[in-house]
Formats: sequence, C-alpha cells, structure tokens
Amino acid sequence: MTIFDACARPLHSVRISVIDRCNLRCTYCMPAEVFGKDYPFLPASKLLSFDEIERLTRIFASLGVRKIRLTGGEPLLRKGLTKLVERLLNIKDIEDVSITTNGLLLGVYAARLAKAGLKRINVSLDSLNPQIFGRMNGRNVSVEKVLSSIEKAAEQGLKIKINMVVQKGINDGEILEMAKFCYDHDYTLRFIEYMDVGNTNSWELSQVFPNREILKILKQHYEIIPVSDMEMGEVAKRYKYKGTHKEIGFISSVTEPFCSGCNRLRISADGKLYTCLFASQGKDLRHLLQKGSDEELKQMISTIWQMRKDQYSNERGSMVNNKSKIEMSYIGG
Repeated sequence: MTIFDACARPLHSVRISVIDRCNLRCTYCMPAEVFGKDYPFLPASKLLSFDEIERLTRIFASLGVRKIRLTGGEPLLRKGLTKLVERLLNIKDIEDVSITTNGLLLGVYAARLAKAGLKRINVSLDSLNPQIFGRMNGRNVSVEKVLSSIEKAAEQGLKIKINMVVQKGINDGEILEMAKFCYDHDYTLRFIEYMDVGNTNSWELSQVFPNREILKILKQHYEIIPVSDMEMGEVAKRYKYKGTHKEIGFISSVTEPFCSGCNRLRISADGKLYTCLFASQGKDLRHLLQKGSDEELKQMISTIWQMRKDQYSNERGSMVNNKSKIEMSYIGG
C-alpha cells in the first residue's frame, strides 16, 4: 500500500527522534545561550517507549514506508538504542534503518550497533580544525574524539556518511580539506547549506554558502560527475569522483529547494507527527498509541499525509521572518 499527499508525493521515509537532549550545543541547531543547563528537556516518562516506536514503525511499513532514520537530539544518549535498532530491522518491509549522530558516543556503541544489524550511519562533522570545531559545537569538544569514533565505526563495517553544515565566514575555508579527508577514508560527504530551522539559531541568508559555489571549488581540483541512479525522494544531489565508486553530495534546501520530491514524515521524541522539517505544529499520536487501535492510528496517519501540502523551502521568501518553526533538535534533522 502506498499513500500520496496533496502534491502527489508518496510516503516512503520516516525520521523518528528518540530523545530531545544532546551532549553538544552546536550554534546552528541548539545554541548554548538558549539550551542552557536549566532548559526543560523532556523527562524519560514523556519519551515514546521502544514498544510504541516499534508499533508505529509497523504501521508506517503497512503504509509503504521502507526507510527509518533514528535521530535526536543525540540518539545515542537514549539507553538501549541498539535493541531498538534490532527490533526495527526485524519488521517486515522495513528495508533500511540508519542513525544520525554527532559521533561523540559512536565509538562506544559501534560494535553493538553493527551486531544489531545497522549498516550505515550519518555523522555530523562540520570542521577538522580543532578551534573551529570547538567553537561550532558550543562546548569546545575536541574533534579528535569524533574522528576516533568514526574510525571505530568504520572498523566495524559501518558505511560512514559525513554531514558538513557550511556557514559563510566560519568553516567555508575547509571545503577542500573535508573533501580530501572523506575521499582518503572512503567516507561519503554531504555538504549541507545552513538552514533556517527553528527560531533560535539567528539565521540570516547572508550566512549561507551556496552549494553551487562549493561545487565550483571542488571541480577545480577533482573530476566529479553527476550520479544518474538517484533514488525516489533523495534530498541530496549526488556526484561521484570519475573512475571511482566514491561519492559526494549536496543538500541545498535554501538555494535549490527539493520540496517537490519530499517523501518523509517526522516523529518527535514525545510522539508528535510533523509533515515538514520547518513545521510549526505537530499532531499528537500519543493518545491513540495508549488507547487506540492500530487501524485508528493508520487512519489518522493516512489522513494527515493525504492532506499534506508543505513546501516551505519553495515558499521561503516572505515567510522567513514571520513563521514560527519547531526546533530541529526536537524533531531531528
């Protein structure tokens, strides 16, 4: 069964936040001046249980979902996450489960994640420069800790994808260095434009370093060609280094919106469903998880998706300064 939204986009992927807490305070996501020591994060009792997440995933699978990504906050802060990964991978029709992490705890859990069946993982890494990395992560955490964790994950056979958010005047001088690092280690690199997620990161268009400029820089040093076998709903424009299997990609939500192909829903850590990364409000599924039937949940999700018209990035313009948006740290990237 496949369901389509009001713009004829099929539901194919779901991102599930398992926790809203994080052990970093990256300036573009969870700035320390807002998310301080007294910030009211969700208590454990408010988080979806693994049973609830598994139940929801089975329902999503019956609606045509094939991919699940576990996010946060920092998902590896959620106790027992490897058990959840194993449970989700055992659900019929779920073809892929992945995790997006900041990498700090990845070295600790890499072996257990691989044993649970995880095949790939996305790691946020915005700089290889210790000073820049420390400033961007908001807690002066050493980049070496993340690099060590990535290496341990690779040793376990996990396919590594590196996400680099590029901000003009901050880390745009490291484009070539990051590309070389990922090429040399056979990691797939994704350059991500700095986006206006939430309302706390003081986003300004002038801080965006367009991916088209990054592509120009790379082409001066590498021969890269577009990948032709793009999957349905892919948000990244993928290229490969000619004569190799190695890839690089660009997620350009600001300068080249991809809303027309967006096929994903997001579930917050406390069970609210969001139809867009830039949404203002979500629909609470918790009450039906506790008191309703699977059929009632399925019907609610189907109705929400079939009414979906979100195209925020296409319509960004005048909405930037007056649209209230949920924080990315709450619903995942």
